[in-house]
Amino acid sequence: MESLVRYIWKHRLLPLSELKTTDGLPIEVIHPGMENRSDGPDFFNAKVKIAGTLWVGNVEIHGRASDWLQHGHDSNVRYDSVVLHVAETVDEVILRTDGTPIPQLELKVPQHIVDNYAQLHKTEHYPPCYRIIPELSSLTLHSFMSSLLCERFDMRAAQIAQRYDAHDKNWDDALFCTLARNFGFGTNGEAFDEWSRRIDFRAVDKHADNLLQVEAIFFGQAGLLADEAIPEYYHAALATDEYYQSLCREYKFLAHKFGLHPISYTQWRHLGMRPANFPHVRLAQLAKLYHEHRVSVAKLLAAPDRKAITALLDINASEYWDTHYVFGSTESSPMKKRITDNAVTLLLINSVAPFYYSYGRRKDEERYCEQAVLLLEQLKAENNYIIRGWTDCGLLVKHAADSQALIHLKKEYCDRRDCLRCRIGYEFLKKEYGA
Repeated sequence: MESLVRYIWKHRLLPLSELKTTDGLPIEVIHPGMENRSDGPDFFNAKVKIAGTLWVGNVEIHGRASDWLQHGHDSNVRYDSVVLHVAETVDEVILRTDGTPIPQLELKVPQHIVDNYAQLHKTEHYPPCYRIIPELSSLTLHSFMSSLLCERFDMRAAQIAQRYDAHDKNWDDALFCTLARNFGFGTNGEAFDEWSRRIDFRAVDKHADNLLQVEAIFFGQAGLLADEAIPEYYHAALATDEYYQSLCREYKFLAHKFGLHPISYTQWRHLGMRPANFPHVRLAQLAKLYHEHRVSVAKLLAAPDRKAITALLDINASEYWDTHYVFGSTESSPMKKRITDNAVTLLLINSVAPFYYSYGRRKDEERYCEQAVLLLEQLKAENNYIIRGWTDCGLLVKHAADSQALIHLKKEYCDRRDCLRCRIGYEFLKKEYGA
């Protein structure tokens, strides 16, 4: 209940009747203060008038006033600056460390807020606040979605910054690792992330003109050239497979030359996946991308438009993969293993746009942050159960910027039932449905 008391104080969802201290003195809330999510009082620099006297200081919130004693605030000088103590139930007189009493406000949480909050937490429907969506203005919804998109970009930028720092502040390496992470397309994302950390990019640079050697490093570091990574029934076929044998020879030489150590092949998943998404195919495409297009930050930043960016990612795997999905297994008919348009779109959404934003933030170049948003606004919105949940209740999702915002909302707010930080949750909570 304390969280709801804090919520109604923060958003000033106060009763219309005159507020009074437990001693009967009138209270006027000028400003509730700035919320503190760290140690110390709950709100800093609040402004309240008590019996006509303006007090500027901190406010502490509890479910019961006796929590002040249970939390040890009566002996903590950090709480001596509290000018008002707010609790739903005042069951104790509270004092500062010098023994002076602190004014208290008994603030009851309105029943409709309690009921709405309980409904948000117990409903199995997604989104749980679906009833309020048709009543909200497009300005309210899309201003919140813009804020969510910035949060998502900030979160992605922090991940890219970690890759940048981990690779001796090399932007090209950070870009490649970001692309690699998203080449897993969810299922193998973690494996690709771990794999990219094992790639010695300076070693690859020295052999970038030789596709077979790039492939050897990529497959070898993925652990997919180890004997135990190959099902036994393919061993006979691979004994005469010149491509596979060449990869093994090259990797053995390069691993010794550069001191390479692979990840375990057991990290890769195949079950439930379409063959075109098998890690062997994705690694072959990445190798070709590195060898042929040499995707770099300079090329990415110089790309004049979405079409030029897309062209950088348009690639086929090498010829061997026209008839294979894994080593040893042959398809019935040849087919180029091209990165599909849908896959390219996902890479633009999850790799390129966040990279623009991260680079812009690090370099303090606002134009690249704006370019990140513009790119998403040019791409079609994703179509998954998260987005369909919102569109089904009347929310207009125009483009990938909107869909990314809603995915962030689902993962960082809805899944955590963190409705008290959500703008839509705020609108839902204050609504008196029973009125």
